[in-house]
Amino acid sequence: MFQKILIANRGEIAVRVIRACRELGIKTVALYSDVDRDALHVRYADEAYGCGPPPAAESYLRGDYIVEVAKRAGAEAIHPGYGFLSENGDFADQCAREGIVFIGPKGDVMRKMGDKVTARQTMEAAQVPIVPGTTERLSDEEATQWAMKIGLPVMVKASAGGGGKGMRLVREESELAQGLARARSEAKASFGDDSLYIEKFVEEPRHIEIQILADSHGNAVHLFERECSIQRRHQKVIEEAPGNGITPELRARMGEAAVAAAKAVDYVGAGTCEFLVDRHNDFYFLEMNTRVQVEHAITEAITGVDIVKTMIRVASGEPLPFTQDELQISGHAIEARIYAEDPDNNFVPSPGDIAVYRPSGGIGVRVDSGVYQGARVTVYYDPMVAKLITWGYDRDEAMERMRRALFEFVVKGIKTSIPFHQKVLAHPVFQKGHYDTGFIDDYMDGGSGGAAEPGDDEREARRAGVLLAAIAAYRRDKARASSQTVESAGGDANNWKAYGRRAGMRGMLR
Repeated sequence: MFQKILIANRGEIAVRVIRACRELGIKTVALYSDVDRDALHVRYADEAYGCGPPPAAESYLRGDYIVEVAKRAGAEAIHPGYGFLSENGDFADQCAREGIVFIGPKGDVMRKMGDKVTARQTMEAAQVPIVPGTTERLSDEEATQWAMKIGLPVMVKASAGGGGKGMRLVREESELAQGLARARSEAKASFGDDSLYIEKFVEEPRHIEIQILADSHGNAVHLFERECSIQRRHQKVIEEAPGNGITPELRARMGEAAVAAAKAVDYVGAGTCEFLVDRHNDFYFLEMNTRVQVEHAITEAITGVDIVKTMIRVASGEPLPFTQDELQISGHAIEARIYAEDPDNNFVPSPGDIAVYRPSGGIGVRVDSGVYQGARVTVYYDPMVAKLITWGYDRDEAMERMRRALFEFVVKGIKTSIPFHQKVLAHPVFQKGHYDTGFIDDYMDGGSGGAAEPGDDEREARRAGVLLAAIAAYRRDKARASSQTVESAGGDANNWKAYGRRAGMRGMLR
């Protein structure tokens, strides 16, 4: 087992990994940008090192520097969490060259599954069902021909896509040229790659994903499914486990397909196969996420498996501690992602200082968070404040606990998505569990709180406002930092140990 692990991330996932390491008796090394020097993950870690200015490209994405810090700190492994470098095959390769274990799959596996076209080709060869469409990158002319051949509606997708970026739904032939142009532009801006492919649009789709774990000894299992159909602009908002109305037969077939996908690429670690399920309960491979997912906690709740600890054990060379037959579902879990956003104003970000932070608790309630009362939510990173997870013996009890927990959860000083989650939980369609990925568009005004989708001019104005806020925040934080003494790379780790212990005693995350 490792003696020390560096966490190449921030926020709640960094806190989550630190907690798993502490339970395993492993020392932890945290990273912090200039605006994260007082962050919770920094306070909880045994050591912490500065990694640069607030923009991620100048801090949390500095692979060379992060590897240097890991070597200097004596960390044998790096856990990337999710986001940032978690699916960067080149970074995984770099770790391997430097003799540092990357807690995740190998770089070539990430590249193969991270490229959506290559992933479709790989799954087709492994006889995993894929959505009808193309398995090669297309020119605009070829994309148009394929769209007509497959039949509208179709989804235009970025080959290197993720998070709903570079994706357009085209229902009419007249929309195709504009859809291709916008998808290419967004893909180029987001991923540096404007290649596209075409998929048949599945009507009334449900987004069901299968959690897998695999070791380096040839063993792979699935931890059943998660229902991720409550989405706003292709971003997950509320997740459930197990899925609603998933029969044992369908669960077994999807699980077997996910395990086959993992074995087809010699996968090692935690990963997720995402599927679309149509109204006839036919399922199609969508993509594979080669990392731990934001929503992993609900799978942990229904299986009792600590996914993060298992990732670490597997990365150290241990075999999986269980077989497929030993895994079973117990109860039902729901997760609500609480963001620093204004649900009454088209979910624009709501950065600022958290004046009051009082998370809910009680039986069957879990809160994963990277903030505390007095912490600052900046404009530089994902605005997630916390993940609220509830468990019950059945779905009704899990929902009742979620409604109670949302009522108890108090955050002041910033706007949050809590009121929106309360509306979703109160909707009869959600309560019955008979929903698909169109739920928010069909029943919740698209998640806009009644506001119309912003036009291009309004988007540019908002971007300008966010940029000005970022500049002001950076100047303020830089001025504040100049009056403080904080240890950076090569500094006294013992100071951070004492600081972390003091912060922990104050119970910053109640």
